[in-house]
Amino acid sequence: MIQLIITCVLSLANVASPQESNKPVQVVCTTAMVADVVSAVAGSNATVTTLMGPGIDPHLYQATRDDLKKLAAADIIFQTGLDLEGRMAKVLRQFGTTKPVIEITADIPRDQLLVEADSKDHPDPHVWMDPTLWSSTADTVAVAMTKLHPDRISEYQVNASRYKANGKLMADYARMVSQSIPRDRRILITSHDAFGYLGRSLDIQVRGIQGLSTESEAGLKDINTLVDLVVKKNIPAVFIESTVPSRSVKAIVEGAAARGHTVVIGGELYSDAMGPEGTYEGTYQGMLDHNITTITRALGGSVPNGGFRQFKAESMAGSDGQSTR
Repeated sequence: MIQLIITCVLSLANVASPQESNKPVQVVCTTAMVADVVSAVAGSNATVTTLMGPGIDPHLYQATRDDLKKLAAADIIFQTGLDLEGRMAKVLRQFGTTKPVIEITADIPRDQLLVEADSKDHPDPHVWMDPTLWSSTADTVAVAMTKLHPDRISEYQVNASRYKANGKLMADYARMVSQSIPRDRRILITSHDAFGYLGRSLDIQVRGIQGLSTESEAGLKDINTLVDLVVKKNIPAVFIESTVPSRSVKAIVEGAAARGHTVVIGGELYSDAMGPEGTYEGTYQGMLDHNITTITRALGGSVPNGGFRQFKAESMAGSDGQSTR
């Protein structure tokens, strides 16, 4: 039935071409993280719609009839790529026959992607956990938008540069804060393996109970292995995620308690989706700031008052002061 709907919708879909300069581009993004990049680069030149909201797992998400209508009305579609939106792959490929469907991670050098030894053809798609790497996708978005608004190339390039600068600032802040975590506590255990890029950038060992995709199930052996690690390394906290059931993490807490070690749930992290709409955590910056704060404090480190927002304000003030000298 869905296939029939797709066929009908495609027959009515927009065919992308250079747009009138005063007409906003109709953009559809699969996730809020993708929409954050696109909105920053496109600015007022686009109306951006996001398919997957807070608490939605992109690994398992399938397009609804309403989604198909939104995709058909779009001038251009942006997705993460790297098989993150795996269950939407066929739908996105079909829409790609009538309009641009852009994987914003497509231009990231292969050697910068995390790849497990037993799945070399499937790099880790959770690139947004590294703000420097993720912000580099702004260049890909700028190129795609320029094809629709060729007369606005300079604007898109400037916006992309600004987005990358903010990503670097976030990365600098995250490294500074995470250095306060004691060396013997720099182990992050989460519901699934979504924090590899964050761990690499902050020199923190990351262990996910499930694999890169939440489609895989955690087995008793996986849980027991992590209980052994928690007890052996005296790890103080493990973390649940907003888009993944917490039962496997709670099993680790219970397993450690049975062996005489107390480990707490250090907090809820945002992995595959941002926080609630209209909140600071519902932005990409807020999502990362929340995660960094929660992880650092739970593992024994310290976070400055005001978090990244205060750090950014002080950095910007310092830059303005230097520029006026």
